[in-house]
Amino acid sequence: MEANARLSLAIAPFDNVLNSPNPEPALSLIRTAIVAGLAAALVAAPAAGAFAAPLFAPAAKASATKAAAPQRRPVRFAATAPAPGGLLVIPASGADQAGARAASLLPEQRAAIARAAKAAGFSYGARKTLVLRGIGDFDQIILLGLGDKPAANDIQMAGAVIGRALAGDTGAVTLLAPDMDAAALAELAVGFGIGEYRSDLYSSDRKAAAAAPVTIVADAAPAAAELYRARGLPLVEAMEWARDISNEPANIVYPESFVERTRAAFAGIPGVSIEVLDVPAMQKLGMGALTGVGAGSARPPRLLVVRYKGAGAPDGGPVVLAGKGITFDSGGISIKPSANMGNMKMDMSGAAAVVATVLSLSKSAAPVNVVAVGALAENMPDGGAIRPGDVLTAMNGKTIEVINTDAEGRLVLSDALVWSERNLKPAVLVDVATLTGAVGTALSDDYAGLFSRHDDLAAKLTSAGAATGEDLWRLPLHPSYAKDVSSTIADIKNSGEGGAGAGTGAWFIGEFISRDIPWAHLDIAGVAYGAPADWKPAGSAGFGIRLLDRFVRDWGK
Repeated sequence: MEANARLSLAIAPFDNVLNSPNPEPALSLIRTAIVAGLAAALVAAPAAGAFAAPLFAPAAKASATKAAAPQRRPVRFAATAPAPGGLLVIPASGADQAGARAASLLPEQRAAIARAAKAAGFSYGARKTLVLRGIGDFDQIILLGLGDKPAANDIQMAGAVIGRALAGDTGAVTLLAPDMDAAALAELAVGFGIGEYRSDLYSSDRKAAAAAPVTIVADAAPAAAELYRARGLPLVEAMEWARDISNEPANIVYPESFVERTRAAFAGIPGVSIEVLDVPAMQKLGMGALTGVGAGSARPPRLLVVRYKGAGAPDGGPVVLAGKGITFDSGGISIKPSANMGNMKMDMSGAAAVVATVLSLSKSAAPVNVVAVGALAENMPDGGAIRPGDVLTAMNGKTIEVINTDAEGRLVLSDALVWSERNLKPAVLVDVATLTGAVGTALSDDYAGLFSRHDDLAAKLTSAGAATGEDLWRLPLHPSYAKDVSSTIADIKNSGEGGAGAGTGAWFIGEFISRDIPWAHLDIAGVAYGAPADWKPAGSAGFGIRLLDRFVRDWGK
């Protein structure tokens, strides 16, 4: 008889026992039966790393629960405004520019807008809005501040603020910017698409009705439409994909389903190939760090590789983007506190970002050679899980003492980096991970941490971050960190003794790539996921996609 059956037989008459005059003898027998059943289950348990179903196995497939389909407004560019009505947006850096951009309105409407803005003391500061009602046939008129001399990212974020403000609204939107150039108009449209994203994937209150289009009125409409179609919309769609997969619960997104969603997203895109390593393939290659992290879960790990080489891509090795893909991080045996543990469904944000970057680049037919590598696993505690004190062997033969099973991101990335170096011959490698809480303590949600031994690479990443509003702050890789992660039993240990937690984590990862390959580590733990803001709902920010898209396009120039 299987252990589960014996447990069922033992527990079934429990109510009758409690109601008997003298329950203690029967309770003693039940306790004995339960202990015997558990002992039998442990005897029958598979060896660590075998990835067999645990005693109480989940269903083989995810729940049939399905998230709401994305709701994105159609974006249109036009040289003339549609008939008055709905909602009107006037983006401007000051009152004079607002008046000029509203020139198509009636004189009395322009005068009413100017009086209302002056009375409200509206400054047209960056991302500031003023909502006006009762003017003409418009339901609302929104003045959107761009700030003084706005850069491309300022314009994009202003668009995101409006997109966020109108998320869930289905009425027609007209945006007046007749004198704005094509590039700025495309940025405004991209921002609108980023801002209207919704994270309430399973809310019953989410409206299914299709929203009316947003019409951007400008003289440069034809050129702006082409820029948005060719490059802007692919970026919006890629960010939407990454944010969805990062916001999904862990019963829906796990290593295998992450792979399935990736295949679906890239279906039919020219120049793309996808490779997936399962557990036997990784074990054959000696990838004991990645498989070790996944050994405690019924959801086996995967190494996902997405290659894209566009027409006109430069010669040489690819730009490799490696992402931490922990689809749920309980902490393993070193289990996390229960508070906010549910947010650990987002611990694959690094993998989501690198895959989405390649999605954006490939959909826009960028002339680049880029590879995304996702190290996918679920970090769970069970009888097969790795323990503090265990020693793992990575793909390069380096032995790792496990001090803390909750320092698992660096473990999966260690094998991902070794595999990438051996199989891809990268020109440059950037890894992206929600690695440490320490980086958020140091930098809050204003910057992601940047670590690199290569100054030119660090400068290029910092520049890309500044241009896209995804700012990086370079932190040191001090030689003393080597001692902090030294082990008395193995080549290296996966956690230092206090001190610079983000730095020692980065140092550990850097030990698994040759020094002559330009390498950088981005710790995005403080910026990837969080509370709502004026441009985003609660949940994933899709951080890193705009930055890496820009970085890859500019690499080698």
